[in-house]
Amino acid sequence: MSLPVVMAITGASGAVYAQRLLNVLHHSGYDVQLSISPSGKIVLQQEMGIRLELDNFDPETLIPLTVDAEDKRLLETIQLNEASKPGDFQYFHYGNFMSPMASGSARSRGMIVCPCSGGTLAGIVSGTCTNLIQRAAEVHLKERRKLILVPRETPLSLGYIDNMKRATESGAVVMPAMPGWYHGVNSLEDLIDFMVARILDQLEIPHALMQRWGDDA
Repeated sequence: MSLPVVMAITGASGAVYAQRLLNVLHHSGYDVQLSISPSGKIVLQQEMGIRLELDNFDPETLIPLTVDAEDKRLLETIQLNEASKPGDFQYFHYGNFMSPMASGSARSRGMIVCPCSGGTLAGIVSGTCTNLIQRAAEVHLKERRKLILVPRETPLSLGYIDNMKRATESGAVVMPAMPGWYHGVNSLEDLIDFMVARILDQLEIPHALMQRWGDDA
């Protein structure tokens, strides 16, 4: 678990996926390096009532630093990962190009952009690198590391579809926020955990967030 997971939150709908993913990674003992775009901050406030200060970030405003004893799936996931303590949490301002994730010499387990806005997607595939998030994604592509993009949009324009195609051709994994229903859905939390589980699968991180197809009930 020594290599950190790089994560970015941008201005697409679906902030709840990002919060749950961060919570699971942190309490499962994985180190996380996080950056949030200004639009990502706005979506977190609009959708979840979470008010962040990007220039003076406090992680406790985004995720709980203690584990909810009622969160059985998270507790099982922590046990699977043998996490004796939470992972380290580092935050980097979206304008800080001196952060580790901006350099290919700083290794990582992979990067997740969740949710991934259309503008961020376009910036990644064009290589414009107008902020730290786009630069970090470019680093992961050039270093042939895992880059997972989680867009959330419907319907899709031809330009958006083309950008997802270009991202895939460049080596990214495009994973739209499209939760399945085959694992036994009884609540919104089941749908959220489906997406988080599939993201964790891409990074080969063990979890107990959902029942897999073919597993006994």
